[in-house]
Amino acid sequence: IRTAAVWTIGAATLSTTVGQPSLGDMIFAGLQTQNWALVLAGCLSAAALALAVDALLGVIEHGIAARKRARAFVAAGVLLVGVLVALAPALPRSDETITVGAKGFGEQYILARLIGHRLERAGYHVQYREGLGSAVVFGALKSGAIDVYVDYSGTIWTNEMKRSDIPARPAMVAAIGAWTQKTSGVRLLGALGFENAYAFAMRGDDAKAKGIASLDDLVSAAPRMKLGSDLEFLERPEWAAIKRAYPLKFAAANAYNPTFMYRALESGQADVISAFSSDGRIAAQKLTVLSDPRGAIPGYDAILMVAPGRAKDAKLIAALQSLVGRIPVDAMRAANYRVDRDDQKDSPEAAARWLEKKVGLMN
Repeated sequence: IRTAAVWTIGAATLSTTVGQPSLGDMIFAGLQTQNWALVLAGCLSAAALALAVDALLGVIEHGIAARKRARAFVAAGVLLVGVLVALAPALPRSDETITVGAKGFGEQYILARLIGHRLERAGYHVQYREGLGSAVVFGALKSGAIDVYVDYSGTIWTNEMKRSDIPARPAMVAAIGAWTQKTSGVRLLGALGFENAYAFAMRGDDAKAKGIASLDDLVSAAPRMKLGSDLEFLERPEWAAIKRAYPLKFAAANAYNPTFMYRALESGQADVISAFSSDGRIAAQKLTVLSDPRGAIPGYDAILMVAPGRAKDAKLIAALQSLVGRIPVDAMRAANYRVDRDDQKDSPEAAARWLEKKVGLMN
């Protein structure tokens, strides 16, 4: 039992990836933003919890063996209190408490804080549920496990709606809004003003030397090159669509945490990566973004989405409406780079406040 308890506590940190709060929140957020103090805090907390539970179970075991019931009951009581504290997040929330969701990369952490600040100014208490995978986060919104988050039009279009056609970006956003309202009651407030599309990128000098400027050019060179992607891309329908349009066959394809994906390209472990068009590291690392002449990659407008249970909350909608159309891509890239750069890194909280000031949302 003691061994199983320790293993369970360690494995529970992975619950972050399926939308449940845990000590893994600190670990995953720290890995993505390269905040090693946060990673260490999460690891040490999980280890301390496992050791404490093991020690308490040991006391119970010894108390039973030695027939010292008082000692066993005290230890069991402490364990029970711990379990009740752990269950506290599952208790019903106040109507004034809003849960803001975020996927597991820097831009999402910044946008979650941006949303949270608007809601706090409107009088809401805000909590965050971060590090959610694309396959999890929309379901969490539909179920009400989270109340609001930012997704990307291409992700909803391909992953949720199972569409393979590629309309113009405004038409896609409008169609998504109609579909979410009809099928789940999710309300799409609008696009934030920038796009974060998948974009294949290479080191600038390498692309120039190889004469590669487009995905068409990449096809013949791919068998001698290594692809680096984020943790989801190789399993997404967008990758399947790109392979249908361009017969790309790489020598190797490896998935990385987004932060380490850029490092892999910089170090030569990867020759081309599935980058993000709003990422400040593209300019900072002088990367060349390959064009998509066959239009295989859909638009990825950042869209603000609200859970069915909050869709008619006039106070919440009014607080968030001011974000629609207010964030240009240059400002988002700069905010992202403040979190992703190697030196003088900002926290997502600080980057969100910088972005608010940059686009005039401080009031």
